[in-house]
Amino acid sequence: MGREPPGPAEDEAPGAAAGAGAAGREGGGEEGEGRARGGAEAGGCYLALCARPVHFEKANPVNCVFFDEANKQVFAVRSGGATGVVVKGLEDRNPISFRMEDKGEVKCIKFSLGNKILAVQRTLKSVDFLNFIPDSPQLEYTQECKTKNANILGFCWTSSTEIVFITDQGIEFYQVLPEKRSLKLLKNQSINVNWYMYCPESSVILLSTTVLGNVLQPFYFKSGTMSKLSKFEIELPAAPKSSKLSLSERDIAMATIYGQLYVLYLRHHSRTSNSTGAEVVLYHLPREGSCKKTHILKLNRTGKFALNVVDNLVIVHHQDTETSVIFDIKLKGEFDGSTTIHQFVLPPRSIQPYQIPVAGPASVTSQAPVPCKLYSSSWIVFQPDIIISASEGYLWSLQVKLEPVVNLLVDKGKLMDFLLQRKECKMVILSVCSQMLSEPERGSLSVIATVFDKLNHEYKKYLEAEQSYTMVVETGLSRSNPLLKRPVRTQAVIDQSDMYTHVLSVFTEKKEAPHKFTIAVLMEYIRSLNQFQIAVQHYLYELVIKTLVQHNLFYMLHQFLQYHVLSDSKPLACLLLSLESIYPPAHQLSLDMLKRLSTANDEIVEVLLSKHQVLAALRFIRGIGGHDSISARKFLDAAKQAEDEMLFYTIFRFFEQRNQRLRGNPSFTPGEHCEEHVTFFKQVFGEQALMKPTTF
Repeated sequence: MGREPPGPAEDEAPGAAAGAGAAGREGGGEEGEGRARGGAEAGGCYLALCARPVHFEKANPVNCVFFDEANKQVFAVRSGGATGVVVKGLEDRNPISFRMEDKGEVKCIKFSLGNKILAVQRTLKSVDFLNFIPDSPQLEYTQECKTKNANILGFCWTSSTEIVFITDQGIEFYQVLPEKRSLKLLKNQSINVNWYMYCPESSVILLSTTVLGNVLQPFYFKSGTMSKLSKFEIELPAAPKSSKLSLSERDIAMATIYGQLYVLYLRHHSRTSNSTGAEVVLYHLPREGSCKKTHILKLNRTGKFALNVVDNLVIVHHQDTETSVIFDIKLKGEFDGSTTIHQFVLPPRSIQPYQIPVAGPASVTSQAPVPCKLYSSSWIVFQPDIIISASEGYLWSLQVKLEPVVNLLVDKGKLMDFLLQRKECKMVILSVCSQMLSEPERGSLSVIATVFDKLNHEYKKYLEAEQSYTMVVETGLSRSNPLLKRPVRTQAVIDQSDMYTHVLSVFTEKKEAPHKFTIAVLMEYIRSLNQFQIAVQHYLYELVIKTLVQHNLFYMLHQFLQYHVLSDSKPLACLLLSLESIYPPAHQLSLDMLKRLSTANDEIVEVLLSKHQVLAALRFIRGIGGHDSISARKFLDAAKQAEDEMLFYTIFRFFEQRNQRLRGNPSFTPGEHCEEHVTFFKQVFGEQALMKPTTF
């Protein structure tokens, strides 16, 4: 039997046991895929157990179960290992199976990072090791703890070859030398230890010291070094009546939240008498400097609790009501001068109902899946996101579902603040943007503006980081700073193409909203981009112009251009030229824009021809008096590509007239290479349509 945590006492959190075993009734089963039940009863559930859990043999008199928090692996050890050890993890789909000699009851068993060396604790004085390296002899070697009369409480692997023994009298840091089948002591530290906790993500071990147990001493491990961090004291709810251990390891958790390490303390009774209910107190533990109490999460209830951290959210499970709540320390709270007090973000909800598949042969599995007992007293919770059901032999990771949050957080500004911090937020944010522009959930312009500003604030932060990185790389400074990394583009970066593709173009095409609202929304997004000094992409301006044209709002278009609400760009100028037939002043507006852009005349002609604006190009060139020197072939090529016979006729006739005026003959000279166009003209319009030379 593994270090089995006792059942939670009243007012205690079920399961924060480090490397604990889990008890359950006898039985086994195959790997299966559970189903999160949908439907009305699951509506609004924002937490779910993962669809593909790890299924292990339940704990029973001959099978002990252990969990390793560093590798996220479950060990099922039968008969001390003699009849087999099966190791399964959420990440690795292929279980590791092996046998080892039964040398007594296994107290703790863990692989090194990378599964190359196995460590097994069977006594209070030593740990046995076994190499899992190809071509290495399968011989165990042992390391006794150095401190006399000390008992080993447990051990933690901090790398593929470094291990820490935690004893009741201190810690011992070793390097394992697998080839020599021996260990080398790197450092040790004497300190009275009640219990310990390890956070693998940050390589920090926390030791509970002193009689009451509320003075915590952290140690940090990195590539062969052990650093002692500042010790700190956990404020107990009230002065203890007796001098015995008052801080249980069940009420403490360690987790990385928003890149910072926190110690979470579940305080069952508030220190202030006027406050009822338990609270979670967060202590920020930096690498350097002292540990400070920074946040208090108000639970407003008492009973049995357990903590998880998922996607930077603190999740508190309440066993009595079978519900959970989530807290986000990035959201605004109530600041009392030293700590920020937070209420839960969303109303309490149960984890989404989950069904366990029936194990056994295919012929039998036609039975209906069994509903899983959620918030069971046999659940054991590990950081950051692991839930183990001892009685059913399952290990899940807990997940946050963002879609239900949208309907639970009515305040769109707060909803955006919440979503922008989540890992998989992009599509949910875009769907929220689409919803707030459509009936029946259409938002006011001020709400829409707030949402756009929050999105563009994140977008600008990323653009600036990218710009700084590029500048450092281009100036060659990156060589002197090897730690410099390209900024990571998270899903919170919603750029203009995302908004255009998924929200704004769809919104304008639907034509559901009044056109004034449509234009106001587009202009609001452009206003927000300008406010954050983000260059507006031309396709957004094109969307505005197309919307204005659809509703014949030419006076507004004229004003937007006149007052430079729509910034100058070549694609925009070309779009204006194409509007000339329905709005004649657009031609001049376009040319003025191209001139403001200091575009060379021949470049303007190229732009127009590339957009098949052949007549517009010809008018432009005439307007600047360059029509006598232009290439006839270039214009005739463009006219032919346009597949408009009358256009080709007009252009061909123009150049015939130019030839007549300049040379007294409408025919093209061989140097102009227009023979194929003359042939084409004859085919379509007949030879008689060719212009005859005129003589005076």
